[in-house]
Order: sequence, then structure tokens, then C-alpha cells
Amino acid sequence: MSSENFHIFAPAKINLFLHITGKRADGYHTLQSLMAFADVGDDLAFSAQDDFVIEMGGPFGGSLPNTEDNLVYKAARILSEEYKIALRGKIILTKNLPIASGIGGGSADAAAALKGFVKLWNLPHDPARLQKIALQLGADVPACLYGGTVWAEGVGEKLAPLPDMPRLHLVLVNPLIATATAAVFKSFRGEFSTTLEMKSMTVDDLEQCRNDLTDAALVVTPEIAGVLAAIAGTEGCRLHRLSGSGATCFGAYKDEAAANAAAVALKARYPAWWVSSTNI
Repeated sequence: MSSENFHIFAPAKINLFLHITGKRADGYHTLQSLMAFADVGDDLAFSAQDDFVIEMGGPFGGSLPNTEDNLVYKAARILSEEYKIALRGKIILTKNLPIASGIGGGSADAAAALKGFVKLWNLPHDPARLQKIALQLGADVPACLYGGTVWAEGVGEKLAPLPDMPRLHLVLVNPLIATATAAVFKSFRGEFSTTLEMKSMTVDDLEQCRNDLTDAALVVTPEIAGVLAAIAGTEGCRLHRLSGSGATCFGAYKDEAAANAAAVALKARYPAWWVSSTNI
């Protein structure tokens, strides 16, 4: 086992658009989405230890199970089983992102756990094998494992990088109401979208897209409507949209200063909400 102590950042995942394109025989919906990763997220600290320990901290650490239901625990267990090695080591997860919020916090943590244990346990570098493990953990985990801006299709496992995306300045807003992904998909009643050609997108291009889960998310968490309206009312907002299955929404702005100003205004008006300005 490696003797190093190290940290891995688990960034928030933003669905810049999300179109539902069909439904498979097994009940899973197929989609197209442009996923990007923010400069806000969780932190995972790793250290060598003979037994296995997960500790939780941060603003939202108290909301997570410290059991096998935790995706970090699942990632470590599946990886140890895949490589037939003992489950050992210590993780301190600093949870900065809201729980069940549509920005892939749990998925990003699972992806970071896979990366961290590969390093801690001195496992061989095998991206294809890790991606297969990632898909067992959830549809967003492969994209989070990749970590760059990606065009996603299928149930989220078909990924193509888009490294030439322009820099975007966003504000993320969550009303701190956990919104279960399964419940939102169950509530989806919309028509399926036609597939788009993969391309890099500006804000103008993104305005022609949407999040097809918005109406379903509003059924599960009606407060999302107020979040979207609040973002739309900020100065300089060019685009406002739900991310993933919610309840986090985002606004896009012309520059970092405008995004920061919008975040300050939203925090002042809605102090009970989680608000963060970020770049992707």
C-alpha cells in the first residue's frame, strides 16, 4: 500500500442541457447531455491504514450514511473485489455539495474514490476497467471519472470529450430540498427529443436546448419554480436551467464579475438556499 497522504477534488457536475431521447426495455431512459465540471465540489483525503475507515465532514457531511449505502464505500468495495485485495485505508470526505441535488455530488465522490484507491493501493492504470466499474456505481459516475467536458449518450455511459468548449460563468442555486433522481424519472411524461449532432456549444447554442426533466422535477419538488424565477431575475442572466434531475439550477452570465454579483444578490435575498458562483 502507498504510504502517501493525498487529496482528490470531486467537482460538481452540471448538465448544460439534458434531452430524453427514448426508453429501453429495462425501463431506463436514454438521453443526450452536455456535462461540464465546476470549480466547486467535495474533497476526499486518503491515507494508508490497515483497516477501512470513512469519516464525514463539511457542511453536508452529516446528511450522508456512513455505511454500505454510501457511494464512496461502494466504490472502494467493488474496486477491492475486482482486484481481489483487502479493503483498507482511510478516507475523510468533506462534503461541500448538497445531497441529492442534480449536480452529481455522490457520483463525483465515487469517481474520486476510485481514483484515490487506485493510487493508495498501487493498482495498475487501466481506464477501460475503471469505467466498467464506474458504470456499476451509477449513470453519472463514468462522466465524473473522466472529469472533463463530455457529450453523453445512452444512459450516460457513452462519452465523447469536448475540450474546445468556451469558458462559462455560472451561479448554482439549490433550495436545500433533496430531490430523488428515480422519483423524477418516474414522473417524466414528456415526449422524447430528437437526437442532436455532437458539437461544442456557446450560450446561444445552449438556449436552443433544454432540460427535459424540468416538468417532472417540478412535480417532485415544486420549489424549483421559485429558484428558476429568482435566477432569471438577476442582472445579466443569459440562461437559466435545471441541472440533472434537480433541485440545483444554474444561471449563465457574460463574465465572472456578473456571476459573482448575481450570487451575492441571491444569497442576500434567499439566505436559506445554497448559492455558489463558479466557472466551468
